[in-house]
Amino acid sequence: MSGRIVLFGATGYTGGRTAEVLVGRGVRPVLAGRDAARLAALGERLGCPTVTADVTDVASVSALVGPDDVLVTTVGPFTRLGGAALAAAVSAGATCVDSAGEPPFLREVFELQGPAAERSGARLLTAFGHDYVPGVLAGALALREAGERAARVDVGYFLSGRGRLFSRGTVKSLIGIAGTPGHTVRHGTLTTEKAGARLRTYEVDGRPWPGVSIGGVEHFALPRLHPGLRTVDVHLGWFGALSEVVHRTSRLPGPPAPLLAGLGRLADRLPRAPSAEALAGCRSHVVAEVFDEYGTLLARTRRTAPDPYALTADLLAWGASRALSHGVAGVGALDPVGAFGLDALADGAASAGLTSP
Repeated sequence: MSGRIVLFGATGYTGGRTAEVLVGRGVRPVLAGRDAARLAALGERLGCPTVTADVTDVASVSALVGPDDVLVTTVGPFTRLGGAALAAAVSAGATCVDSAGEPPFLREVFELQGPAAERSGARLLTAFGHDYVPGVLAGALALREAGERAARVDVGYFLSGRGRLFSRGTVKSLIGIAGTPGHTVRHGTLTTEKAGARLRTYEVDGRPWPGVSIGGVEHFALPRLHPGLRTVDVHLGWFGALSEVVHRTSRLPGPPAPLLAGLGRLADRLPRAPSAEALAGCRSHVVAEVFDEYGTLLARTRRTAPDPYALTADLLAWGASRALSHGVAGVGALDPVGAFGLDALADGAASAGLTSP
């Protein structure tokens, strides 16, 4: 392995967990960030080299990565802070793995940066965590079972548990995408629609669980695997009984900027990390269902995992390590199945704790 893993965000919650998992896998990533003192303390504890750099400055990131390197970033919100690292990876022809979840950023990766990455030889693996590797995997497995009659895929994400399940960064990302365009696949074409525009109920743990629509990687990945798909929907069930409210709110104009700014200031007061006790009792669930053109259910795949942050850290670490040691299939904006193959991805996800219930 001639390249390195360069990790931005290790002094944050998700990035710190990712660094620990990488070290546990026998990999010593280069820890990069702006706070030299915090990086040095973390590097000494984990036995990792450190370097001072700014993830929001293209030149600063470009000075660190070459075509054989894997750049990993967990610094969000990505719609505001993710562009420079993406541009640097494209320019260097490197592999970039991130933990983004915001639909506008995903579209930028696939529709705008993807063609540039194809020209430079870069490999872009966006949203390589709880959002949206489990749904891509479950959808691909269900499609393989369903066969050629598949015309529609629905994917739902759910969390069971109580207490403070979200980090400050996750809350700020959710605020950041409020009122922004989402996307879906209708009649075989990617189209724009507001997040929450569709409401669907799934059966999870033996009970009905509603979810609202959101733009994901599945909309790009699954039609690549099965070009005959006409409809792809992804639903987020984190809001429970409030899903109906979120759905109705989606019909209103976007929230005013002062309101979002105020919510952002409130989010800044939240603890950086979720409650450890709440996460210990949390489970992540993903369901993928495939239908034919008449609405007949052809296949259903379910996967569960521990808390979403543990899953994200493990998936990021597996993806980065696999890319460094085995390479990535293809160039441009890639989905997890296209990059690593369905069976290898299933094995890697299982090693991260994502298994059948």
